[in-house]
Amino acid sequence: MEDYGGVASLVASGVVFWSTAFLLLRALLPKRSYDFCNRAVSTMHAVTGVALGCLSVQDWASPVSPVASPSSPRQMRALAVTLSYMIYDGACCHLSGDARLDNALHHLISIVGLAAGLAYQRCGTELVACLLVTEISSPLLHLREMLKELGVKDTDLNLLVDILFAVTFSVARMVCGTYVTYRTVTADNPILIKTMATSLLLVSAYWFLRILRMVRHKIGKKRLASKAAGKGSM
Repeated sequence: MEDYGGVASLVASGVVFWSTAFLLLRALLPKRSYDFCNRAVSTMHAVTGVALGCLSVQDWASPVSPVASPSSPRQMRALAVTLSYMIYDGACCHLSGDARLDNALHHLISIVGLAAGLAYQRCGTELVACLLVTEISSPLLHLREMLKELGVKDTDLNLLVDILFAVTFSVARMVCGTYVTYRTVTADNPILIKTMATSLLLVSAYWFLRILRMVRHKIGKKRLASKAAGKGSM
């Protein structure tokens, strides 16, 4: 994993793996949408990425240490797997017509940051920490959308998943993510890594505001429905 050829090979094979998994899901679940199958693959990556990230943490007593240091083989492997997924997902979203600016920026920032970290073969601690705080909320993100396609919409279960996602995203990205970004930009890291870390935090802040509005809307809608039900029973 220390040579660029090995990293490139792992990234390329990862792109093939995620693409194949998506095509298999499309074949096995013909009644499910393009988005549903992509979210299923994204959930697979989130679980895999978090697992590989956790295994590569050198010291859980101080998980964001050492900073600006050479990446370990485990860190390089975790980052390569995630880079392959981001390339796949970026292409998948583009082919589906989901070309929102915020989504495109997220993919671009992630791909450039991960590729730079793998090229420099350093900053593995910071990038793995970033991987963990960004992917920990992904299963809930995809579950809330997949439940809608399964017919579970505007229910208590759907609201619970929305709230759990909002809390997990807020704590992971805005609390832990801010700390990881601070450690990254104040360490002796390449300017490209610092720029990508700051940019990702800004995108996360934008999504955080959107999530707050979503939760407020959902809770408000639930309260109105409860009041209407109460009046109807009188």
